Parts: sequence; structure tokens; C-alpha cells
Amino acid sequence: MWWHRARREIACTELVELVTACLDDALPAAHRVRFDAHLADCDDCSAYVAQFVQTLNALGALPREELDPPALDALLAGFRDWAR
Repeated sequence: MWWHRARREIACTELVELVTACLDDALPAAHRVRFDAHLADCDDCSAYVAQFVQTLNALGALPREELDPPALDALLAGFRDWAR
């Protein structure tokens, strides 16, 4: 049996990689058009983006606490190493 699915201009995995850039208004216009077109056609990605925004809003509502410089440096180093 052949399964045929409408081809999207971007794949779900690519959309996930572009979410933060999109929410930061850092996507080039052509990518934003493809991103929005994908969301219009993909309920799963629409739900993912909605959950992402909800998480950001919840985190933004938390009181800001300052980390001491050594703790901040250790945290940033961990994120840098994770991306490698």
C-alpha cells in the first residue's frame, strides 16, 4: 500500500529548529512564509508552537532571581558544551 501525504515546503523537524528564531522575529521573510504555511497545514506543529509559547509565557511570569557569577558561568558552560 502506498501512503501519500501532501508535501510541505518544510518538514516538521525543520520547523522545530526554527521556532525560537520565528518567535524572536529573526526569520527571513521567505522562511517565515514557509513556517506559517506549514503551521496552517500541520496540527501537530501548531500544538507544539502553542505549547512552546505557553511555556515561555509561564517562565516569563516567574520572579527574576540573580545567580552568583560562578553559578552563571557553570550554567552557560554547560549549555555551550551541550550544543557541541
